[in-house]
Parts: sequence; C-alpha cells; structure tokens
Amino acid sequence: MTPALESGVAHAAPEIVQDLVDANHILYRLGVVDGFGHVSVRHPDQPGSFIISRSMAPALVTASDLMCIRLDGRPVSENAPAPYLERFIHGAIYRARPDVVAVVHSHSPAVIPFGVVAGVTLRPISHMGGFLGEGAPVFEIRDTAGPNSDMLVRNPELGTALARILGPHNIVLMRGHGSTVVGTLNVRQAVYRAVYAEMNARLQSEALRLGTPVYLTPGEAEGAARANDNQQDRAWNLWKREAG
Repeated sequence: MTPALESGVAHAAPEIVQDLVDANHILYRLGVVDGFGHVSVRHPDQPGSFIISRSMAPALVTASDLMCIRLDGRPVSENAPAPYLERFIHGAIYRARPDVVAVVHSHSPAVIPFGVVAGVTLRPISHMGGFLGEGAPVFEIRDTAGPNSDMLVRNPELGTALARILGPHNIVLMRGHGSTVVGTLNVRQAVYRAVYAEMNARLQSEALRLGTPVYLTPGEAEGAARANDNQQDRAWNLWKREAG
C-alpha cells in the first residue's frame, strides 16, 4: 500500500509533488547534494507555506516524505516528522521574494571557494551560467550570528539576514557553507540553476588558473538566461531518466 501524503501536500497538484521528488533525486545524481542539502517549492494554493521533505538524505525522498511548513518555519501538521534544521532559509526567501516559487540549498564543492576568497566573485563564464548575472553575493553569517555560530541558518533571524543578501539575485553564496539558488518559474528552473552554478564554478576556477577570464556582459547574461529558461525541459527530462 502506498503511504498517505500529508494533507497539505495532498492538496498540491500531483505534477508539482512529483517534480519535487524528482528534484531531490536529480540533485543527488548530479553531485549537487549528497546526504545533505534540500529543495522546496512554494505551496501553489497556500502561498504562506512551502513543501519540502522531512529531514533526510535527498536521494531517498519519496512523496510520502514531503511535508508543509509555514514561512516562519513551523510545520503545518501537528504530527509532522522532524524538519530540516535550515528550513528557515526557504521560509525567509519565500517571505522576502513573492516571485520565488522554488529554493535549492546545497554544499556543492566547486562553489564554496568563491565564498571564502576575497575579491573573487562567482560570475557567468559561459552562456549556461547566465542566471548568475553580474555575480553572486556572499552571505557572511558572522555579521548576524557573531564569531561562534555553527554556520547553520537555524532560526528566522538568520534566514531573514540571508534573504536580505540574496536580494533580487538568483543565487547567494554562504561563506564556508554552500549556496542557495531560487527559481521564479518552477522547481525545474531552480534545479537547473543549482546544477549550472556548480558547473560554472568549475569552469571559472579552471579559467582563473590560465589567466584573466572574459565574463559575460550583463546583457549577454540576461539573454542567455532567458534562452536557457525556454529550454529547461531538455535537461530536466534527461536528468530525470538518469536519476531513475
């Protein structure tokens, strides 16, 4: 017998639920997340809440593991399982950015150096990274939590601080931690951005070893991002098949 869905999740469109499950598996298959990291979607009918897995490894997520959480981080269900500690990342961004419908938080390794080296900004080095715009801002948790935190965005105050640094951008790096990307179209767009942020970071690191890279202009980045958004299903369908 298939396990029942949480009531709030059951009211969401089946295709949204399936895409969220697939997003977890794809991000693991492509090395963006491992046992840690998480992805969410804003609830389409309840914009004051979002859908995310209970606290578990993304590769193992099924539809019955999904739960609804309010933007302040409180689970909707009184009998909800343990949520992710850093669910406040998602809630704060959805609160600050009404245009955002999906969020991916990861610790993808090639991105992390760009959050810890002064003067080196993650910028679009190929058309596939156009969504990076003029460069990714960096969230410094010490500015809010002080010098002795555990580096986790574990409360609403830190979530709000992170969302403030994200601002209108599509991605924010988190010093010594990872990154968070957003999607304004759907979760497929957010997954694409998380995957190609990691790829762009690898390419940029290689280019920096050779010399001074030539980055996309703001106009090139905007045009490339728009073109890629119109082709997102090409990559998604391939990744979904590969993820099984």
